[in-house]
Amino acid sequence: MAGPRPWWCWKNRLNADDGSVSTPFFQLSYLGLQGPYGRLTVGRQYNVLFDVVTSTYASFPYSPYMEAYKPELGMAMGARTSNMLKYTFATPDRSFVGSLQYSFDENNDTKALETNPPPSEAQVEDYVARTLGGGAWKTVGGYLRYSASGFAVGGGYMRTTLPGGTDVDAWTLGGSYRTGPWYFSTGYGLNKAKYAKVTNLIQGVRNTVDGAILGQFWAGQTNGGFQPGDANKRQLFKVGVGYQLTPQLNLGAHYFRGKQSGSATGAFNGNANFYVAVADYAFSKRTDAYFGVDRTSISGGSAVVLDKESRARSRTGITVGVRHRF
Repeated sequence: MAGPRPWWCWKNRLNADDGSVSTPFFQLSYLGLQGPYGRLTVGRQYNVLFDVVTSTYASFPYSPYMEAYKPELGMAMGARTSNMLKYTFATPDRSFVGSLQYSFDENNDTKALETNPPPSEAQVEDYVARTLGGGAWKTVGGYLRYSASGFAVGGGYMRTTLPGGTDVDAWTLGGSYRTGPWYFSTGYGLNKAKYAKVTNLIQGVRNTVDGAILGQFWAGQTNGGFQPGDANKRQLFKVGVGYQLTPQLNLGAHYFRGKQSGSATGAFNGNANFYVAVADYAFSKRTDAYFGVDRTSISGGSAVVLDKESRARSRTGITVGVRHRF
């Protein structure tokens, strides 16, 4: 029997305008061992929610997430997790694949903001930016997928404990089917934040910080986001189709339906419709160009808006790009 072999991945990113780097190796940074019973990795990695959606019912599997507009990632609790232990296993034919994850928070809490409460808005924003730039949170979760004869189905669960102590439960379930040049997929996702009741000023600070972090996931423009406010639950249903028109040209369209609830006043309860269509042309195995059009439309309570500045309830986006895989 062959012994374990090393496994590692370091993936950085930079600003194409000036070459600057925000957080070194923000994308991925992990190492591990792979043997006959699976693979164990440690470091900053994609979480189990991202893994199961991307591998099983991605919107555009021709090249997952080639488009900039991806509402499903807004439900993936940041998609990456630092300080993570991940165990991945599979049957010999890879019809069943699964992963388990656990991560440590390394005392990533809100104590620094609790010394002189309440903190200013600028202090909260600075803290949120720093912890989103690579801070570690406690998480536990897993996924399992099955695929055979063109069908694939999978589901995953992850609990994240935010710095203020709020637990966020995230679920996803979906599947896909491939036949000839056609690809069909559907999926469902849910995020539920369990905020503690505010009985003192300190708990108010903790909930404010945790709400601001969750808001960064739920409100990003590329995630089809809109303002969460005091809502504590968001659901997303998606369905889409893809078609390989030629060996080089792939076409796809996807529809997402979102629902936000749990707002005490009702002002942040609402619904969202997301539409996106993408074309990708491959010049070679490593280089392709893509063009996408997306539309966001939201409705509901008076505070359900895309952003605080414009307070718009609809938006259309266009994405054009060229990608090369090294």
